[in-house]
Amino acid sequence: MPSHKRGGTPVAPETLPYRPCVGIMLINRDGLVWTGNRIQEVDTGSPLTWQMPQGGIDEGEEPGEAAFRELKEETGTDKARIIGETKDWLTYELPPHLVGIALKGKYRGQKQKWFAMRFTGKDSDIDIAADDHQEFSEWAWVPVAEIVELIVPFKRGVYEQIVRELGPLARPGE
Repeated sequence: MPSHKRGGTPVAPETLPYRPCVGIMLINRDGLVWTGNRIQEVDTGSPLTWQMPQGGIDEGEEPGEAAFRELKEETGTDKARIIGETKDWLTYELPPHLVGIALKGKYRGQKQKWFAMRFTGKDSDIDIAADDHQEFSEWAWVPVAEIVELIVPFKRGVYEQIVRELGPLARPGE
């Protein structure tokens, strides 16, 4: 496996840990899924920049707590309730050109616990600019069947698993 540089020092990807993370499939009353157009901090080499909310788990934080915190930070709302979660943690590897650069250069990829949440608010409750560190430039509700084709290629496998496991929950309802 080739090594990559982090701060000028070669780094073997397999020696780096996975970043513990949560992700949220936010589903509205029409059964559509929230997705945001991510503001790129690192060039992923892909024109695909849409994703569902996700983020790291803080020390001592439970995954469910982290999911609500990340939802609030990234969408500006916490008007939701958990309706499902992935059975297992899902992982993805960063592509070689991003190892040592993306995720602050500390991780080889992410280990994620995903939650399906039913959005209980109104569209006007969503404010992607509410947090000081805005992550998205725009957002939309999309059919669950379109989620996989919107994500960067290196996260596709995880998104396929999410859609298989949590996708059936993306149906109209309260």
